[in-house]
Amino acid sequence: MMTHGDEPGQEVPPGAPRRRRLWPWLLAGVLVAAGAVYYLTMAKQPSPAKKEGAVAARSVPVVAAPAKKGDVGVYLTGLGTVTPLNTVTVKSRVDGQLMRVLFREGEIVKSGQLLAEIDPRPFQVQLTQAEGQMARDQAQLKNARLDLERFQTLAQQDSIARQQRDTQEALVRQLEGAIKVDQGQIDSAKLQLTYCRITSPLTGRVGLRQVDPGNIIHASDTNGLVVITQLEPIAVIFPLPEDSLPQVLGKMKGSGHLTVETYDREQKQKLATGVLLTVDNQIDPNTGTVRFKAVFPNAHNELFPNQFVNARLLAEVKREAVVVPASAIQRGPQGAFVYVVKADQSATVRPVTVGVTEGGETSLSTGLEAGELVVVDGAERLREGSKVEVKGSGGPGRNQAGKNNTY
Repeated sequence: MMTHGDEPGQEVPPGAPRRRRLWPWLLAGVLVAAGAVYYLTMAKQPSPAKKEGAVAARSVPVVAAPAKKGDVGVYLTGLGTVTPLNTVTVKSRVDGQLMRVLFREGEIVKSGQLLAEIDPRPFQVQLTQAEGQMARDQAQLKNARLDLERFQTLAQQDSIARQQRDTQEALVRQLEGAIKVDQGQIDSAKLQLTYCRITSPLTGRVGLRQVDPGNIIHASDTNGLVVITQLEPIAVIFPLPEDSLPQVLGKMKGSGHLTVETYDREQKQKLATGVLLTVDNQIDPNTGTVRFKAVFPNAHNELFPNQFVNARLLAEVKREAVVVPASAIQRGPQGAFVYVVKADQSATVRPVTVGVTEGGETSLSTGLEAGELVVVDGAERLREGSKVEVKGSGGPGRNQAGKNNTY
């Protein structure tokens, strides 16, 4: 016996379940159950309007700080190199054997301090010879002058020829010239003896010794004995864009001294404070920058020759500017803005014009008044009209908002 859906030629045993007729009913049951579950789930969720209302009603914890008025510095920054005002390579001015070295490597020496000594004996011998030559010439000159007096007396009496008197006068002048030559040789020998004592030409720090005692040194040696660098005061040379040159030159003519600060490579630690000394006389055409030179007292050796530092030139100070913490500034498609906390503890978006950022503080040109409370932490969870709960202050209190500050 064949049934509908059975293949021809096959017989269905009596009592066998007809499975192929059950699967449409099973599929329909699964679909009905899934629909019921989806309906119940959606029914429990709140509508978008209710969800927004719940979020708006819940207060968002934030940290806020009041805007304040203060003086903000406008800085020009460049990577500079510490350069000594004076660097001297100490060399010998005479040839001879280096007998003693009287300095320690790396110490601070004073101007005129004795650094080394060269064997003076050869120059002492030269001095003795020059003095002996001068003594001989002085004796000859004395005798020649006596003869000249005699010849002059005899010439007046027409006892000798006038030529003999003139010859004697020439001999006296020759011996007087010889005396001057002898004196020059004596002075030269004394000068060589002075050069045997090598002294420091300036106050500064000595480097590593280039020659050890016992060696023969010459005035023509290129390395010299040691290098001395002046540390107090010391200079920093740093480049700035050529566009800033008119502003700086104008300030130099007006106020005179401009303050320059130096920081480490990470711009976290302030090293020293000095003044701008001068500006280079030409612009580098390859980089479009001009070099500035600042001088620092460096009393505690904060700066070291050839050290790389970040130099900051104070070009201008903006007085009574509205200042907020830099973390309060937010960025969006429409530009910069801040969240202002209103009296009803709700946040509102306020577009602002950002000025100068310095030391974690940012000045605002427009958009905010001193004393208004701005959100400095937690702004990422806010939108227009959000209720807020101020958990802490990110800056001075309201009673300090009107106090002048310098940044």
